[in-house]
Amino acid sequence: MGKDIICRPIGIIHSEHRNPGKTPIQPVFADGCTGRAEIFHNYEKGLQDIEGFSHILILYYFHKATTQKLLVKPFLENVEHGVFATCAPGRPNHIGVSVLRLVKREDNMLFLDNIDILDGTPILDIKPHVSRFNKRESVRSGWQEKIDDQTAYKLGRRM
Repeated sequence: MGKDIICRPIGIIHSEHRNPGKTPIQPVFADGCTGRAEIFHNYEKGLQDIEGFSHILILYYFHKATTQKLLVKPFLENVEHGVFATCAPGRPNHIGVSVLRLVKREDNMLFLDNIDILDGTPILDIKPHVSRFNKRESVRSGWQEKIDDQTAYKLGRRM
């Protein structure tokens, strides 16, 4: 490929999460964790009609990630897995994605629930969650299938 890919933030996350070690691992473990996505004014027009969606996907940059590993021990196990078989932040490009509940929009501010993203995180993109496009039947969850829901919730909540 040879060419650099340059992404510029379109906004920033404001959340109660300031300590990576106490931040919920995924939105499903972040019930009641609220925050805001502040979209920079030059991108505000791109938010038109977003309030019609109950959930949005936020793509962001793990700005606090300091490592990059191809083998990681995820929060649910003490066994190494390939980074691409996990949601670990120490990825080659430090890109994260979360499906969050959109509570409301006020101008360039999106009010969110189930937020699992650190305060100050740069936002790279936003997409609507459309069940027609994202719903899949017969989904396999790999190594995570052997972890029971109670254990996952306890480890994922981290609060």
